[in-house]
Amino acid sequence: MTRILVIHGPNLNLLGSRETDHYGVMTLEEIDSGLVDFGRGHGVHVETFQSNHEGEIVERIQRAPGAGFRALVINPAAFTHTSVAIRDALLAAGLPFFEIHISNIHAREEFRSRSLVSDVASGIVMGFGPVGYRLALLGALDLLAADRPGSEEELS
Repeated sequence: MTRILVIHGPNLNLLGSRETDHYGVMTLEEIDSGLVDFGRGHGVHVETFQSNHEGEIVERIQRAPGAGFRALVINPAAFTHTSVAIRDALLAAGLPFFEIHISNIHAREEFRSRSLVSDVASGIVMGFGPVGYRLALLGALDLLAADRPGSEEELS
């Protein structure tokens, strides 16, 4: 079974109660549960991981290929704008990855508009709220389906 890892960066464990005007009221647990169910419905194993610590995120990315993951969906959160280490880990892992942001980072403070991973991502989803995670997951599924020999099907 295809495996996709979803990584959430710092402070996303506070979703549902933190800056609800930007991030909404859905909790991280609700998002994760929905992603696991969504993946199951598409015949894919989705695993989620959240950390407030840059090094833990880097290590999880580094372990992903050896753990059988075929793609990543990542919301680097505040590390989007600061972490060369996460960028380097994503490149070293060699897996396709999709960057996701709940809010539109370009419509917020100027310092948030620069992403250190966007230019090497397979795709970027932002500003759609929590549903953006499913959109990023669909992008990963579509990319992986296109990589299978003889697969010309679109995902529904």
